Amino acid sequence: MVQSTRTLGRSGIEVSALGMGCWAIGGPWAEGRTPLGWGAVDDAESVRAIRRALDLGVTLFDTADTYGAGHGERILGRALTGHRDAAIIATKWGYTFDEQTRQATGSDASPAYLHRAVRASLRRLGTDRIDLYQLHLADLPVARAQALIGTLEDLVTDGLIRTYGWSTDRVDRAAAFGQHAPHAVAVQHSLSVLRDAPELLGVCEKYDLASVNRGPLGMGLLTGKYQPDSTLPHDDVRGMASGWLEWFRGGRPAPEWLRRVQAVRAALTADGRTLAQGALGWIWARSDRSIPIPGCRSVAQVEENAAALTLGPLTPDHFAEVERQLAALRTAALREADRPYWPSPMLPTARP
Repeated sequence: MVQSTRTLGRSGIEVSALGMGCWAIGGPWAEGRTPLGWGAVDDAESVRAIRRALDLGVTLFDTADTYGAGHGERILGRALTGHRDAAIIATKWGYTFDEQTRQATGSDASPAYLHRAVRASLRRLGTDRIDLYQLHLADLPVARAQALIGTLEDLVTDGLIRTYGWSTDRVDRAAAFGQHAPHAVAVQHSLSVLRDAPELLGVCEKYDLASVNRGPLGMGLLTGKYQPDSTLPHDDVRGMASGWLEWFRGGRPAPEWLRRVQAVRAALTADGRTLAQGALGWIWARSDRSIPIPGCRSVAQVEENAAALTLGPLTPDHFAEVERQLAALRTAALREADRPYWPSPMLPTARP
């Protein structure tokens, strides 16, 4: 039987095994001239997508106060009007922004800002509680993060939040909350068939935390939509990709990542799944704590992703074939990197 739900770490809160990422529905926002959103968005379609996700059994919705400089939370709150008790809301705090100019302005890890941020998110979301409140500052020093635990526990006591976690790819950060924070129940981190995270999954197992997975579709690469000559618009964060965004370069999909997609495509789609559904099935096969949160901004995207819930994890054979293909790709890359350079007498400056 396909397991379509997960427990949110040690909280006892049941959520769908698939969440919906809400970065894209925040719409445009920027840091100076650098876009941080996914371009223009249709708010009415975003509302329809969220409600369709609920209809199809998706209950976890992940956003952040900074997405669209507050706009993303407002849209999620609008969509959940009359449906709040059917949803589990996860949002984040830590980055500062100007709602009027839609500009990112910095960060603030102080307890005073935490108090202001949670109340502002509650107003934008139109709710009286946040189910999972996540620290958004991935590289915040451990000591400064631990200094926030007391404030977070007070917010739990006051009923403003139910649980909390940290959005980080740093193992020591994840472990710090897992070990010392009473109501910490989740780590949000990158995980996909293109980039595994065994150490972070180990932390989740050790401390009974949920693994909430951002980037499960490689920011679109694992949908099959992009080809080597695909270009992204300049108002899309992927079109002006910074150093922290590895999947794209110069407004195009990075060739090395497209090669990885091609290597695993057959194994992911062998039983009739779409490429995206196979990528989600790989994550569920990888860990029973995993909750992928692919971004969606249309009803069609929601329907394709939610259909993966009925298919469940990849079979052991197909999972093993994916791993075999990835291992072969890594071996080939290492051989290429280690191949000695012997100048050709025909082309003295060329590498064969």
